[in-house]
Amino acid sequence: MKHLSIICSFMLLSVCASAQSIRKIKITDLEQTIQESTTPLIVNFWATFCIPCIEEIPYFQQQVATRKKDSVQLLLVSLDLPDEYPDGISRFMKKRKITAPVVWLNETNADYFCPKVDSNWSGAIPATLFVNNARNYRRFHEEQLSEAQLIKEMKEMLGQ
Repeated sequence: MKHLSIICSFMLLSVCASAQSIRKIKITDLEQTIQESTTPLIVNFWATFCIPCIEEIPYFQQQVATRKKDSVQLLLVSLDLPDEYPDGISRFMKKRKITAPVVWLNETNADYFCPKVDSNWSGAIPATLFVNNARNYRRFHEEQLSEAQLIKEMKEMLGQ
């Protein structure tokens, strides 16, 4: 019986350890993360209800994984409605096998937070910000990117 209890406890810890927690952030937190990034960073704005967003996330994850030697990081910023945080987003991540870090932007006023990301951002998603502070590189795309566009932008961000 003691062994069964230990096995059950281990299994529960394994499940909890593999589950990704979704941090709630404000736009000021995101600004700080972007500003202090010491590695090339891709910030993708998406939502669980956005079909183009859902289509591009898998190849974003795949392409970032191929750039480990370049230390490229991917941060997925959910713009889902508050009632989806955290459970709806967590279920979505598990179902879609999303392994990249995910945060939920706890902001309701797009007129406030969009210009802090890019002055021309209308609020449409998907939207992606590419940042490489070491190269003073910052480029924003307010559209679904094809895998080829993503690869091209990553190379430019890296100066390749």
